[in-house]
Amino acid sequence: MSDAELVLRSTRVITPEGTRAASVAVTAGTITAVLPYDAPVPETARLEDLGDHVLLPGLVDTHVHVNDPGRTEWEGFWTATRAAAAGGITTLVDMPLNSLPPTTTVAHLRTKQRVAADKAHIDVGFWGGALPDNVKDLRPLHEAGVFGFKAFLSPSGVDEFPHLDRDSLARAMAEIAAFDGLLIVHAEDPHLLAAAPQQPGPRYADFLASRPRDAEDSAIARLIREAKALHARVHVLHLSSSDALPMIAEARAEGVRLTVETCPHYLTLTAEEVPDGASEFKCCPPIREAANQDLLWQALADGTIDCVVTDHSPSTADLKTDDFATAWGGISGLQLSLAAVWTEARRRGHGLEDVVRWMSTRTSELVGLDDRKGAIAAGRDADFAVLAPDETFTVDPASLQHRNHVTAYAGRTLYGVVKSTWLRGQRIVADGEFTEPKGRLLTRTH
Repeated sequence: MSDAELVLRSTRVITPEGTRAASVAVTAGTITAVLPYDAPVPETARLEDLGDHVLLPGLVDTHVHVNDPGRTEWEGFWTATRAAAAGGITTLVDMPLNSLPPTTTVAHLRTKQRVAADKAHIDVGFWGGALPDNVKDLRPLHEAGVFGFKAFLSPSGVDEFPHLDRDSLARAMAEIAAFDGLLIVHAEDPHLLAAAPQQPGPRYADFLASRPRDAEDSAIARLIREAKALHARVHVLHLSSSDALPMIAEARAEGVRLTVETCPHYLTLTAEEVPDGASEFKCCPPIREAANQDLLWQALADGTIDCVVTDHSPSTADLKTDDFATAWGGISGLQLSLAAVWTEARRRGHGLEDVVRWMSTRTSELVGLDDRKGAIAAGRDADFAVLAPDETFTVDPASLQHRNHVTAYAGRTLYGVVKSTWLRGQRIVADGEFTEPKGRLLTRTH
């Protein structure tokens, strides 16, 4: 530790080996050692004594819709990355749609990168998009450093990002498998969605009926068949249907290269509590019943579900009408994800080590950043969140850093107050005060 520039000391540091009292040495933005709590601090190093606050690795959120450029009134890199930093997230990967242009060519990726470069308070990477007509663009995007490719199997909600039918899915997956890329999929069967009852209006029960579980189950079964045939890497986005869990577990046992995520809103909110007309709760697939939620938690515990990400998908407030059929579908939760998940996890007997595994370690592994992110260990980036896990706060939408102050968590009391967030050894937010943007743009390296 003789050349350390910074030492963070806490009685509770979450490391890959468990939670322990430790001193974490940092040099040039990298963790150089995790040492005993009472290790002597070099004269050249600045000591940050965190007391009993928990030192976590910064969270890595691999499912965020920033919408910039083109729909920046919905969200933008400046506001999204401030919200993320306030919530203990130090890395996000931006989804390829809801911005104009979508990230479906190398030229469009370069546009995104130029817009983000001087606005990012945290590190930012990018997904590419797989459309029916851009198979020729997939390999160039992969070589330009996107972390994988997003596809929809049902309409996406925006005209410029059409979904893949059976044939175009097979073509895209074959091309991506040829260079061992990662295909990430919004899995709902459009035919089963079309056959479901469509009843517009404010009743949440009607909206829930319009997005049945079997639409997810059928689409996931199709993905598994295609992935098995091509030995392709496939990731199921925002799983909400617990009915799909047995086939997912079976496929993985058979060696299918399949990973799965779910989201804080599926783990913490239930259909039974959604008020009619409250479309801040609308997302696709939908928030389902409490019994379904219990099974998602079991699947997290046993590893069938790999990770938890926000699917932060905001819009302007006027698009959140009281008609569930026409309101924009998306939950704004970037700043609140850690607290929301921790609140429910502790109630169910899980520890912060579990939350870190779901929201930092495994998300880093998903996108191949686990050599730099996702753990407090020597050689990793010095990205941290400092958390007071037993303190509570009540969600006031006006206090959020999101561009539009609409959230399904309004008025909820949550455990876990983020005291400060650090990026490569620099404190980027503390007690609501932010530095100028210090984030870097990330590209896939392996």
